[in-house]
Amino acid sequence: MREALEYAFAWTLLRLMGTLPRGAVRRVGAALGAVAWWVLAKLRRTGLRNLELAYPEMPSAERTRILRGVYRQLGWQLGEFCQMRRYTPESTRTLFRYEGLEHYLAARERGQGVLVVTGHVGGWELSSFWHSLMGHPMTMVIRRLDNARVDRMVNEIRCMHGNRVVHKDDFARGLLVAMRQGDTVGILMDTNMTPPQGVFVPFFGVLACTASGLARVALRTGAAVLPGFLVWEAAEGKYVLHFGPEFALAETGDDERDVLENTARFTSAIEVFVRRYPEQWLWVHRRWKTRPEGEAPLY
Repeated sequence: MREALEYAFAWTLLRLMGTLPRGAVRRVGAALGAVAWWVLAKLRRTGLRNLELAYPEMPSAERTRILRGVYRQLGWQLGEFCQMRRYTPESTRTLFRYEGLEHYLAARERGQGVLVVTGHVGGWELSSFWHSLMGHPMTMVIRRLDNARVDRMVNEIRCMHGNRVVHKDDFARGLLVAMRQGDTVGILMDTNMTPPQGVFVPFFGVLACTASGLARVALRTGAAVLPGFLVWEAAEGKYVLHFGPEFALAETGDDERDVLENTARFTSAIEVFVRRYPEQWLWVHRRWKTRPEGEAPLY
């Protein structure tokens, strides 16, 4: 019964918000974010703790302002997701633009596959969808949603224009197959992991257990690795999909040392964007939950 009710709610929300004008969608999304701020107290506490860890010198009022912006941004993204069925190249022409597309195209031309380092920054769901809409389908590594019917509905939208999904439980094999085929795979690298799948690298000056699979696959296959983030640029009133130059990988022959160094480089690129757009990162995730052996919990 619970799964059926969850699916009915998700389906209704998708249909209702999918028919609203964009301006109304953003207003409704902002309102939902404001409600979530008050209702989801545990997540609010996590977000404020993360901001304290990342910005220890920041006044508490500024941390609260940033986190309120995060909730508003998440509400907007929910609304945008509901609108994605209506997206066309023409209708999104004034809403999206690329920055650094040449870096992506050059990496793809190498023919050994492309691994895009990204995170829960800005419109992460929008980024792969719009990229596919513009003729560049890719594979996404995702976690299955608990509700199987909602998971299928969400993935149908994600894959409308040629995208594919690989679930985290099939991570390594899926990436190796994609690289052999010369595909592009986007990987969200900013979530907490546990050893041995994760290694500890600095994130905002605090060691964070971070997925090392991308670095291992890149070293094994010779795939190109570059950063890619879609963020909302308020001054322009549009989303910008940024691609950076290809990473120069550490390849000393010491596999574990190279994996650690490259994972640190990828994480540093994510931090750059989080610092630039702090109101657009998912601060409510317990990013520093896993600690090195012997270290006290941070939450």
